[in-house]
Order: sequence, then C-alpha cells, then structure tokens
Amino acid sequence: MNNFGVTRREMLARSGAGFGMLGLSSVMAQESATDLSANPMSPKQPHFEPKAKHVIFLFMNGGPSHVDTFDPKPELKTQEGKPGPGGKYMPSPFKFAKHGEAGIDMSELFPHLGKVADELCILRSMHTSTPNHEPGLLMMNSGNQQPIRPCLGSWLTYGLGSENQNLPGFVVLCPGKPVVGPALWGNSFLPGIFQGTHINNSKIDPQNVIGHIRNKNLSSGSQRQLLDLLQNLNQKHLEARAQDQNLEARIQSLEIAYRMQTAATEAFDISRETKETQGAYGDGEFANGCLIARRLVERGVRMVQLYYGSGQPWDAHGDIMDHKRDAGKSDQPIAALIADLKARGLLKDTLIIWGGEFGRTPTAQGSKGRNHHNTGFTTWLAGGGTKGGHIHGATDELGVNAVEKRMHVHDLHATILHLLGMDHKKLTYRYSGRDFRLTDVHGEVNHEIIT
Repeated sequence: MNNFGVTRREMLARSGAGFGMLGLSSVMAQESATDLSANPMSPKQPHFEPKAKHVIFLFMNGGPSHVDTFDPKPELKTQEGKPGPGGKYMPSPFKFAKHGEAGIDMSELFPHLGKVADELCILRSMHTSTPNHEPGLLMMNSGNQQPIRPCLGSWLTYGLGSENQNLPGFVVLCPGKPVVGPALWGNSFLPGIFQGTHINNSKIDPQNVIGHIRNKNLSSGSQRQLLDLLQNLNQKHLEARAQDQNLEARIQSLEIAYRMQTAATEAFDISRETKETQGAYGDGEFANGCLIARRLVERGVRMVQLYYGSGQPWDAHGDIMDHKRDAGKSDQPIAALIADLKARGLLKDTLIIWGGEFGRTPTAQGSKGRNHHNTGFTTWLAGGGTKGGHIHGATDELGVNAVEKRMHVHDLHATILHLLGMDHKKLTYRYSGRDFRLTDVHGEVNHEIIT
C-alpha cells in the first residue's frame, strides 16, 4: 500500500488502457528474478564483433516442399509411381531454371526471387527431429520440442537488447496465429520483457494495429502525469525492496508503453512510404508485413518474425499446387524486401531467414499432395554476413534425406547467434538449478556459409 491508499497494481488497473498493449504485455508477462540493469532492453555488447545486428525471420508455417521450391530432383520423374517412404514418388509439377550469376536452380514459383538469387544462401541439407507441426514449430523457434523454452527472439533480446527504446525489441507479425500460437514467441523462464509482441498485420490502420494504443479518455499530457505518479510509486517501492530485481524492468516497460503511442503508430504507417516503394512490395497482408518488417529493423528493432499466415497455410496435404497460391503471395514482397534493404545499406546488417518447420515428402499423399517431411528440407538465408549465391549441402537424388553437409536446427540456431556476435555456448540463463541455452547441449556453427 501507499499514501494514496491503493497499490501500484490497483492504480495501473484503474488507469485504463492507453499505454499500449505492446508494453502491457511485457509488464504483465511472467516475471523471473534476474540481475538486470536499469534498462534491460538497452543495447548490450556481444561476445565478439557481429556480422548482423537485426533479424527478419520469414516463417512459412505449414512446411513448404523443398523439391518444389529450391531443391530440384529430376530423378523423381524417372522414379514416378514407384514406392518410396510414405507413398509413391511424385515429380514436381513446377519447372526449375538457373538464376543469377551463381546459376542457382529455383522453381518457377519464385520469378521475383530469381532476380535476387545472388543474395541467397540456400541450405539444402536441413533436418529436424520430428515431422509433426507442433513439436516442429517449437523446435524451429525455441530449440526444443516442448513449450517450455524461450524462443530465438527472446534469447536475442536477452543477450543483445534493442537499439530502439520506443519500440519492442522483438515483434511478431501474423494475421491470426499459427499452430501452437504464443508459445512460439514466448519468453518462458526469461524475464517477461523479452517476450515477443504479437501484431495482427491484417490490420494495416496504424491507429488500430495495436489494441488500446490510444486512451479515449485522457490526453497525452494527462497520461504523462498519471505515468509519472505511477513511476514515483514504483520507485518508492523499489527503494524499500531492493531484492525485487524485476521491478526495474516493469518500470522501464511502462515508459516504453507510453512512448510507443507515437513511435509504433509511425512505424506501422506504411502510407508514409513512396508509391514506388509500396508498389514494389505489392498488395496483401504479407506484402504489408514485409514492408513493416523493413521499417522496424530500420528503427533498431532487434528481431521481426513474420508468419506467412494464420494456421498452417503451406501444409499441402491435398494438392501441392496450393504452393502456387502461397508463393504467388510471398515471392514479390520477399524479393522487394531484399532489394529494399540492400538499396538502403541495411542488408549487410540484417539477417533474413526463410523457411518453415520442415519440408514435404518427395512421395505423393493421395494423388496430388505431399506429407510432412523432416529428414531433409531447405531453408535459406540472405544478408547479415552470409554468402550470397551459395548452396550449402544436399539431399539425396530423390530428396528423401539430407546426406551432404547435414545441418540440424540446432546448428542453424548456433549459426544465427554467431552472426549476431553471440557464442551459443555462452548465452545462458540460470533456471531451476541449471544453465539453459537456445541450443541446449547441441549445435555447431556453420562457418562455411559465413563471409
């Protein structure tokens, strides 16, 4: 209690909305004791000189097929109709052609990406631990098949902080929610301020993209006065309870939430972009998401994760031709994002990741679909210190198994952290009597794909 006869929590509840749901999500999230500085989101020194400063993860939830996108397998035509793992072999209905000076083989599904092929580092030897969506999604996002570990974005903001103190360090754009949902961007046992902030990017009105970003009853000046009162109460509480190590993080979260009323509205307002830029990205929620992602990293946000859609849209069980729909909506925006970042001098500092939770079988499910596949699939990277126009590893001639320069999800995570100047073995957090890390006890940095 305080001299006003109300607790800090009661005061916060009575104040109403208007601090912005982004900040409040951090305030009200799980809070674990930790030794944080006065501003837990302030930029922190990496372990060594980084290649990248920001991450944009373009998540193709549902699992895109590698043999129909970036890993051509002409032998499937020879083996068509013959029995294979889980069904009969089915060749891709899509044509492949070489692109760029590097001569990267890519599907006709991605004509725009073909124009920036020399920026892509294609990992054809990815494999993961399970062919099921829920554990596959969790593994790709948190390095563990169970929903009890912090995600990649939380680890990054915990280790490195953010370069923008008016916006969240980790933003998740998704028009709805993928399978599993918030666990994919959760902080778990890390302090709540490091969790991802979910934004429904189907709503492009910057005034409405964030719930309760504006207080209908109080002016900005009045909110500032109210916040000052709350912060004074918080400070007195902190002085009397030095052992409450999370309170400083809560104080900072309130400040961020207030400042976000202006900063977030501006950052999400794509109408501020030129008509030429908007036209380059194209139309639709994913296109808008790609443009917003560029605007966020441009403003210092550490990580933006953009999910292609709600649920699992790339899950082509019934008809692999559904990939034509999904590639058609994502090809142009992704190519524009790469070109735009490069033109602004941001690609060298921004690591782009493209991929899903696994791939799809080279065999048919039913007559035209493909099932889940985890023993060999493709992920690609661009920018952020990776080798452009480069192909790493290979699956066998039918695309069943990764056989050359195999790369597990743990290896991918270790490499991502390395590109951002973090030693995955040293980025740890003590919880429940042991040190945890993103890669658990696994993971090797892939130096072959780094410039």
